[in-house]
Amino acid sequence: MHILPTISTMFIVISAIFVGFGWYHIVRGNRETHQKLMVLGAIFALAFFIIYMSRTLFEGNTAFGGPDSLKLPYHLFLFFHITLATVGGVLGLITLWFAYKNKFLKHKKIGRVAAIVWLLTAPTGVLVYVLLYLMYPGGTTKPVIDAIFGL
Repeated sequence: MHILPTISTMFIVISAIFVGFGWYHIVRGNRETHQKLMVLGAIFALAFFIIYMSRTLFEGNTAFGGPDSLKLPYHLFLFFHITLATVGGVLGLITLWFAYKNKFLKHKKIGRVAAIVWLLTAPTGVLVYVLLYLMYPGGTTKPVIDAIFGL
């Protein structure tokens, strides 16, 4: 079993759940609950990132183990997921910064986009996990650039 990818995938799902409930609470006017849930969402996203980057640095990434006919679609989907995750992470940090600085109009405007992107990122991350570790157990571990580009 691949314990670190499993844990990090669970963390990203938990993060998205907190973000979803945080959004629900701000719409209902529960600012304090919103703040607590969003901070928890950020903590779980950070925990995911630390595990992912540590694993990438020390082990590398696992190459796609599926059939050659699915390599291109998998890698295109992986690029899409990585782009979503990167944009979502950056928007999340900006949103947190605006909240910290009490710039709530900017926080609200960017926060909506950040939440939507994050709520799309989590399921795509789960799908990458399912494809790479459950449906088509990955091949050899290799440096991240090689794994991303299918080399």
